[in-house]
Amino acid sequence: MWVQAHAGQALVCHPLEAAASHLFTTRRWPLGSAASANRTDAWADVATALDLDPARLARAHQVHGAAVLVAGGQRAPAPPCETPRAPLPDADIILSNDPTRGVAVQAADCVPLLVADRRTGAVAAAHAGWRGLAVRVPEVAIQRLAREFGSRPADLLAAIGPSIGPCCYEVGEDVRARYATAGFSGPQLGRWFMSGPRPSDKNLSMPSVAASRRRGHWFFDLWAATREQLESAGIPSDRIYVVELCTASHAGTLCSFRRDGSRAGRLAGAIRARN
Repeated sequence: MWVQAHAGQALVCHPLEAAASHLFTTRRWPLGSAASANRTDAWADVATALDLDPARLARAHQVHGAAVLVAGGQRAPAPPCETPRAPLPDADIILSNDPTRGVAVQAADCVPLLVADRRTGAVAAAHAGWRGLAVRVPEVAIQRLAREFGSRPADLLAAIGPSIGPCCYEVGEDVRARYATAGFSGPQLGRWFMSGPRPSDKNLSMPSVAASRRRGHWFFDLWAATREQLESAGIPSDRIYVVELCTASHAGTLCSFRRDGSRAGRLAGAIRARN
């Protein structure tokens, strides 16, 4: 559902809100400007929306992998905050069970994934584009929540935020081949890679998108791949929520690198562990 935060309009998953404070930001936030995307004050808006001091919002240098950072908790120390002397550590999954700290990822077409444990209050924020999904970021996030904080998949809720949709996301044959060599099944490849764009009333294809498949290209459904990996990790299908808003389709509201290139700002997915 849409909500109005102090820095602008944001998206909140109503079922997830009962388990953890969270939000997905939009292009209207300072973070949504390319000039402000890496500025500390732009991230301060995200922290404020979670009722946190900016120094308590844990982030990472995202590298399109499946490395995990644990912010707080008894199994590992909290990661350092970003300072000139302490750059952000490399990771694409951040976990926490510390209610005094939030965790956040950024995206401009990739999937921002937020997960909350209704029983323990632990949370995860993950970033996954096609590279991250090829190394099973959603599955790794759920497995590590179990290992670090004793989370059970049946107790988890997951929200898949805005990302580029199958209406617009054209990829090369090399991407599909990467999934085949990574061990994903033929039926999975058939569901995730399509021969043409799949627009909808809510998500129209960009004008630059070809109406049919170009030779050596496919249209990739990030949402389906993320959902199915979460289901494979044990989360019940009715506890996985997909915003189904394509970042490339909604120029006035969402940030998209595929649409805007280097001029693209960033969206944040942020969540705070429950007391």
